[in-house]
Amino acid sequence: MTTLEQPGRSAGPMQDTAVGGLIARLRTTGVISALVVLVFLIFSLINPRFTNPNNLVNILNQSSYLTLVALGQGLVLISGGFDLAVAGILGLTSVVSASILVMLTANGIDLPVAVAIAIAGGLGVGLVFGFVNGVTVAYLNVPSFIVTLGTAGIAAGVGYQISGGIPITGLPEGFVNAFGTPDLRSISTSVYIACLVALVLHVGMVRTRIGRYIYAVGGNSVAARLSGVNVGRSVILVFMTSGALTSLSGILLSARVSTGDTNLGGNFVLQSITAGVLGGISLRGGEGSLIGAALGALFIAVLGNGMNLENISSYYQMIILGVLLVLAVLAEQVRMMLSGRR
Repeated sequence: MTTLEQPGRSAGPMQDTAVGGLIARLRTTGVISALVVLVFLIFSLINPRFTNPNNLVNILNQSSYLTLVALGQGLVLISGGFDLAVAGILGLTSVVSASILVMLTANGIDLPVAVAIAIAGGLGVGLVFGFVNGVTVAYLNVPSFIVTLGTAGIAAGVGYQISGGIPITGLPEGFVNAFGTPDLRSISTSVYIACLVALVLHVGMVRTRIGRYIYAVGGNSVAARLSGVNVGRSVILVFMTSGALTSLSGILLSARVSTGDTNLGGNFVLQSITAGVLGGISLRGGEGSLIGAALGALFIAVLGNGMNLENISSYYQMIILGVLLVLAVLAEQVRMMLSGRR
């Protein structure tokens, strides 16, 4: 049986030298860590409000929702795919979980029971869509780009049908206080959840067999299959995990804004992919770190917050984010050319 490669590494000339090994380590978390510190220092110098404790807490809270989505997206990217359905899934989850919660509490169901059912319903949305995406990619050989683009439209359409295009309000105060942000000085529950999920997934990817399998599938699915890896099962797992984490983010974000809204997905597709690529995950699959993806999400949150304080238009922010993604991809291409791979 062929021995699988180590997580986050790929064969090639770069790995034969100490310099190549150093570069491989730096590109996973070192570069994005430096970018986070650099952007933080820049905004600290140009705007005193940036380092206000309340603003720093706000950055952590804002980054947690993208972090959860970016972790799931990172798994899919490492496996060699894309998940363009995250925005649609997040919005549909928000509507479904909010609708269930409002309906149950209005009918006298105890809040803890209603919350548990609403969370289960919301997570079910992500798991179902993730399963459909994974099966279609793994066993029908449809490119993930096409599959998830289609299911994104389906999720958005179902969300609008359920809500009628109107945000769902009236979420119980107990749910909002427990999972949202009661005041500007409070670190949201979502921050602790995102940190825990990032730690568990990181350990799982670098210390477990299934983690090595996912890297192997992304690096070379044919070789992985010949090595005894159940490629189909691995692909379904990463898409279901991405869907579940996206739904979890949708539930927590609904609590933060006290609303169920199909439009909550916003720019999560662009942001989650950008976070992964900036964090060192290769768009070719098989390389990268989920911790890097989490740091990429933090970088985007810091950058967005600083630009908001400087009153930079949201349209320009989208342009800047797009440029960052293109530059990160170009940097990856240059690295591949220098290492002798195409």
